[in-house]
Amino acid sequence: MNELAGKHIVLGLSGGVACYKAADLCRLLIKEGATVQVVMTEAAGQFMTPVTMQALSGRRVYSSQWDAREPNNMPHINLSREADAILIAPCSADFIARLVQGRADELLSLLCLARPVDRVPLLLAPAMNREMWAHPATQRNLAQVAQDGAVVLGVGNGDQACGETGDGRMLEPSELLEELVAFFVPKVLANRRVLITAGPTFEAMDPVRGITNLSSGKMGFSIARAAREAGADVTLVAGPVHLPTPRGVRRVDVQSAQEMLAAVEQHAQSASVFIATAAVADWRPATSSSQKIKKDGSGQPPVLGFVENPDILATVARSPHALTGDLFCVGFAAESHDLLAHATAKRARKGVPLLVGNIGPATFGQDDNALLLVDAQGHRELPRASKRTLAHQLVAEIARRLPEQ
Repeated sequence: MNELAGKHIVLGLSGGVACYKAADLCRLLIKEGATVQVVMTEAAGQFMTPVTMQALSGRRVYSSQWDAREPNNMPHINLSREADAILIAPCSADFIARLVQGRADELLSLLCLARPVDRVPLLLAPAMNREMWAHPATQRNLAQVAQDGAVVLGVGNGDQACGETGDGRMLEPSELLEELVAFFVPKVLANRRVLITAGPTFEAMDPVRGITNLSSGKMGFSIARAAREAGADVTLVAGPVHLPTPRGVRRVDVQSAQEMLAAVEQHAQSASVFIATAAVADWRPATSSSQKIKKDGSGQPPVLGFVENPDILATVARSPHALTGDLFCVGFAAESHDLLAHATAKRARKGVPLLVGNIGPATFGQDDNALLLVDAQGHRELPRASKRTLAHQLVAEIARRLPEQ
C-alpha cells in the first residue's frame, strides 16, 4: 500500500546490539514508500557500519555535528526541519538520559533537541538489558521524556544478547513499522472502545471433527488493526484462525458460536462500537460425541441432529446498551448471490444501523475484497481493494456515523 508514501523519516541509531534490527527496519520503511535519513551516534558505529545503512537507505549517513557536507554546517537544523518524524531505534538507556537532560554534545541528541516539537514528532524504541530497563532511574527518565513530548513505543520480552531473558528487547522491525504507520493515522476513534468478532466458528461433532466454514478472519483482523490505528481501544474475539494479533489489540480466542457469544456479552457492555465480522455457524450438532465417530461398515452415515446457534449480532443489537444508542452495531453478511437484497433484508432483520455485505466465495481466504454498505438511507459500494484499504475506509464510515462524545 506504500502507507508511508511522501513521509521523510530520520532514523536514529544509538549504541546497542539491537542496531542489527535497524537495518531491516530501514528496508521496511523504504518498502512502505518513506525516504529515510540515517543518523548514528559514535556508539552505534561499534555495532553497525554506516556503509550498511547508507546502502539500505540510499543516502549518506550522518554521525557528526561538524559534518561539512551541509553548506551552513548545521546538520542538526537541516535534518530535523526536513523530517516528518524522528524515530530512534534502538534507543539506549544512555540516550534516553541524554534526552531528559537536553544534552547537545553529539549530532543525534542535538538534532532531537533542535527539532520543532510542534510538527516533528519524536518516537523512541528502547533497547537494553532487563535490569537496566527495570531500574528506577530508567523508568524515571522514560516518564520524563514522555512528559516532554516523546512517544515511547515500549519494549518486547524474550531472550537478550547477554543471555538473560525479560523485558527490554527492542520491538521487532515489523512492529515498529506498524507503530509508525499507526502514528500518522487520524485518530477518528479516539476514546472509543471497539469490540470486533472475526473468523469462523467450529462446532464439534466429536473430538476431531466438526462443522466450520472458509472464513480466514483477514477482514476482521484488518478492521481491528485499522480501529486501533484510529485511536480506539480494541478487543478482538477470534474464532479458530492462524493470524498474528494486531499490535495493541486485546485478543480473546474462542471456538464455538456459544463461546463467541459469551465472550461478546462479557465485553459489549463497555464498548461503544460492535463490528460483527465473524462468519458464525448457523447450526451446531445437537450432541457432540466424546469419542471419534467411526464407520461401522454399513455404508450408512451417522444420523446427526442439529440445533440453531444463537444469533450474536441480533442479541447484542437488542441489548439495552445498544437500544439506548450507547453501542453502535455493524453487521456483516457473507452471501453467495443477490447481495443487495440479502444484505438489505438482514439489516432490517437484525435491527442494526449499518450492515456490510460481501460475496463469501470471492473473499474467503483472499487478501482483497469488495464491500457493500447498507443503511437506512440506501447502499454504497466500496470497490475491490486490499482488505487493509477497505478496513480503513470502513472505520472512517463508522466514525462518521457515531454521535459526538
